[in-house]
Amino acid sequence: MNELEKLNLKIKRCKKCNLWKFRKNAVPGEGPIDAKIFFVGQNPGRNEDLKGKPFVGLSGKFLDKMLNIANIERKKVFITGAVKCHTPKNRKPTKEEIEKCKHYLLKQIEIINPKIVVILGEVALDALLSSKEKISKLHGKLIKKDKNYYFITFHPAAGMRFPKIREMMIKDFKKLGKLLKLKSVK
Repeated sequence: MNELEKLNLKIKRCKKCNLWKFRKNAVPGEGPIDAKIFFVGQNPGRNEDLKGKPFVGLSGKFLDKMLNIANIERKKVFITGAVKCHTPKNRKPTKEEIEKCKHYLLKQIEIINPKIVVILGEVALDALLSSKEKISKLHGKLIKKDKNYYFITFHPAAGMRFPKIREMMIKDFKKLGKLLKLKSVK
């Protein structure tokens, strides 16, 4: 069992916050341990909770479209959430819930050591960069913090709902595709 598999077991057994009481499955994430690109969303929705896999519902289908725009194969990237459990009534995770899961997320990034971490939405932005800036100001930007590069864009759920955000996401993912070519990542 490798280090990532051991961490996934810890995540699946976690009871550090009350979200474990509402989940069917914790969703550690999925993808290869040597992924060059690491996507971080918010937290599992109902479909993800049932299947134990990230981005398998409508947001996942939208994310797949965005990956195609950037010419990225989903099977080659690691995808997870800032919080690993479904929230009641699909509400946004609390600061406390984000903090309780943060060490898992940081450990995943450390183990996988990707070239780029793609931040999908404000919860992931808050968890990883603790930015006071709104995502509408930061989207499409590549930021270096410590030893990691972070590319920021909106959450797929927002892109599905709002045409203006969808347009911005398309531009962001085209930019991400170009960045990956320049950095020889894939």
